[in-house]
Amino acid sequence: MRATRPVTAPGGVPLLGHLPALLTRPLAFLDTLPDCGDPVRVRVGPREMYVVSEPELVQRVLADRVAFDRTGPLYAKIRAFLGNGLASCPHADHRRLRRIVQPAFHRALLPHYAAAMTEKAAALTAGWRAGQVVDVTREAFRLTTAVAVRTLFSAGLPPRAAEELRAALDVLLRGLYLRVVLPAADLLPTPARRGYRRALATWHAGVAAIVADHRARGIDRGDVLALLLAARDEDGRPLDGRELADQVATLVLAGAETTSSALAWSLRLVAEHPDVERALHAELDAGPAGAPARWQDLPHLPYTARVISETLRLYPPAWAISRTTTRPTELGGARLPAGALVVCCLYLLQRRPELFPDPQRFDPDRFAGELPRGGYLPFGSGATKCLGDRFGLTEAALALATVAGRWRLRPAGPGPVRPVPRLVLSPGPQPMLLSERGGGPSRWSGPVSGPAG
Repeated sequence: MRATRPVTAPGGVPLLGHLPALLTRPLAFLDTLPDCGDPVRVRVGPREMYVVSEPELVQRVLADRVAFDRTGPLYAKIRAFLGNGLASCPHADHRRLRRIVQPAFHRALLPHYAAAMTEKAAALTAGWRAGQVVDVTREAFRLTTAVAVRTLFSAGLPPRAAEELRAALDVLLRGLYLRVVLPAADLLPTPARRGYRRALATWHAGVAAIVADHRARGIDRGDVLALLLAARDEDGRPLDGRELADQVATLVLAGAETTSSALAWSLRLVAEHPDVERALHAELDAGPAGAPARWQDLPHLPYTARVISETLRLYPPAWAISRTTTRPTELGGARLPAGALVVCCLYLLQRRPELFPDPQRFDPDRFAGELPRGGYLPFGSGATKCLGDRFGLTEAALALATVAGRWRLRPAGPGPVRPVPRLVLSPGPQPMLLSERGGGPSRWSGPVSGPAG
C-alpha cells in the first residue's frame, strides 16, 4: 500500500489545534482517538504529534531503535529534570547504562528489598487512627519515597526533606506535562514558571544530598547506590559524577512516583468495588491475617497481585511513551516525516475492547487467564522496558496487602476521582476515611524486620 498522510483528530481549533483539549480534558480527548485510526495526527499549536494505540504499532515503535529514538525537544525537557538517566537517555547511551544498573534489580535481591518495604508500610499505617481522613495519594508517596531511599540508598530521609522532595516532584510532574503541550510555558515570566524553576532546584539539591550522604558514610551496605558506584561497563568505565546523579534521580522518580500512583489507584478502586474488596479481604484474612505482609506471603496472595495488575491496566503510570522519528518513516500505512513526535498511548492500548472486553470495568480476574499478546505493557516493552518492574510490583502488592489487611477505606470527598495526566498518571488528592477492620493494633505488635525464606 502507498503510504498516506495520517488522519487528523477532530475538534481542533484555528491556530491552537487540539491544545485546549489537551490542557483541559486530555483523557476524554484521547478516548476519542481510536475511532480515527492509527496513527492519529494531533495538532498542538504549530507542532504535530502522532498518537498510536494498536498493539502492533506500539510494539514497532518501541522495538525499532533505529527509526524511533528518545531525542527531540520533548526529551530535552525531560533530561533537564531527570538528566541523562536510564529512563530518558538516547538509545546510543542506553545499552551501556542498562548494563551498569541492571545488577541492582536482580531477582535475588528482592527479598532483601521486601524487608524494607514491609517495615515502612507497617510504620506508616500503624500511625493511622480509626475515623481519621487521610490523603491516600500523599500517604502512598510518603511510603514509596521512604522505601526508595532506604532500599536504593540505605538512607533515611528526614520528614521535612521528604516533604520538600514530594512537593518538588509534584510541581515538576505537572509542569513537565504543561511544557510538553505548551512549550511557551518556559518563556512566560509567570509565577508558575518561577515555581517550576524553584522545584527543579529543590529536586537537584535533594538528589545531590542523597549521593553526598552515601559518600560521607563510606560504607558498602549492599544497596543500589553502592552497586552503581562499583559498577563498570564493558570497557571498564565507571559512572562519572553527573551520570551517577542522573541515575539516582531516575531511580527516585521510578521508585517513588510510579509505584505510589499504582498503590493510590488500587486503594481507591478497591473501595469503590465491594465484590473486589470482599475477595481481597478474604485472601488476606487467610494469609497475613491482619499482620504486615512480608515477602514469604506473596506466593499466597494471587488475588492481591491481580488487583495491582488490573489497576495498572486501567491507569498505567507511564501512560504515554514518546519517541522521535530519526528519518522519514512509514507507520501503519501513514507517512511520517523525520523529527516527528510519536506517542504510544498505553492508556488507550490497555482499554481497547478487542483486547479487554468491557474495558472500563475493574475486574482483577482478567489476570487469572492468558493476556492478549502485546495488549498489556504497563512497564513498556523491548530493550527500554523498565528494569524495576518486579521491584514495583512487589512493593505495591506488599503495601496493598498491609493496608487492606487492617484498614477499610472509604472516599471522604464527593464525586469520582479524576485522573491528573502529567509525566505519571496520578489520581490527584484522595481524601479517604479510615475504619479498622478488627483485630486491633495487638496483631501488629513487635518488630518487622528481615525477609523470611
